Amino acid sequence: MIRINKNESPIPALDEEILKEIISNSDFNFYPDEEYDAFINAYANYYQLSPNQISAANGSDEWIQKCMIALPDGPVLTLNPDFFMYTAYAHQINRPIHYVDAEQDYTFSLNKIKNEIRRIKPAFFIMSVPHNPSGIQYSPEFLEEISELMKKIGGYFVIDEAYLDFGDAYEIELKDHIIQMRTLSKAFALAGLRVGIVISTEKTIQTLNSIAHPYPLNTLTLTIATALFNDKDLVSSLLNRQRQLCVKLRTIFENNVSDIINVLPSKTNFVLTYGNLAQDLGKYIYSKGFLPRFYDEPNMKQTVRYSIATEPQLEDLEKVVKEWRQRYDLSKSKIN
Repeated sequence: MIRINKNESPIPALDEEILKEIISNSDFNFYPDEEYDAFINAYANYYQLSPNQISAANGSDEWIQKCMIALPDGPVLTLNPDFFMYTAYAHQINRPIHYVDAEQDYTFSLNKIKNEIRRIKPAFFIMSVPHNPSGIQYSPEFLEEISELMKKIGGYFVIDEAYLDFGDAYEIELKDHIIQMRTLSKAFALAGLRVGIVISTEKTIQTLNSIAHPYPLNTLTLTIATALFNDKDLVSSLLNRQRQLCVKLRTIFENNVSDIINVLPSKTNFVLTYGNLAQDLGKYIYSKGFLPRFYDEPNMKQTVRYSIATEPQLEDLEKVVKEWRQRYDLSKSKIN
């Protein structure tokens, strides 16, 4: 079964020879103080940031959890749907969590978000940009309006940028109330290493790190991640390959089924489909050896999400989609 349900990278970040060299040159008998600093500097240099604006931990999940614990008391506000771990970590510490529901087309109303912020006055508002699971990327102006309102009420705006390297770069001024979360799991193909990053002002980084572990990442993880970001040509090549796969995935669904199934415009490494026929297509694809993401949530029952795969796998996926479409055209009815 080809797994296209978890938004993982189908291609590795580094080849075997590079990995062997990294392992052989790693000092596993020492604590990774220097390795941590080396990674922070490499990441800061790549994105032209100051190292004191950055901190790293065990995946974005740990940063979500830290936001729930370290930020001031009060409710959290998020979108529905959005990344399910926001809810999971809120429930872990009994922090109240509220939601802004999506429209029928899985977009979100800025006015509704702002109205809920005014009503609930959350300690922080968190959303993924680009959005998961829709794949839509909201404009800088959209984000700025939320940022200004959160600043006005004295809360934080947490922007989960897990998929940003597939989308459009944007600038938002770093202020104490803004926290940008990133990961190396998606575009950088290091999901198994569990590297999550936050970017904010030095003051806010210190707030989040008030509950930091002494050694949040291990030597091997840090040295592999550092080697990647020290090679800008390698990073550029990796991102270009990932984006090409994203275009291929979107094209498969846009060209073959978007006239009968809703295919959302995606700025990520996945495509979300919805409508009366979306489940039929998803089940057919599953029967042919691909595992897409099906949802149990009531407001996601008619949706199916597909992640990128390798070039040959996407070619096979396209054949499967075309087969389904041909059968549909012959019957003009649901395919069971």
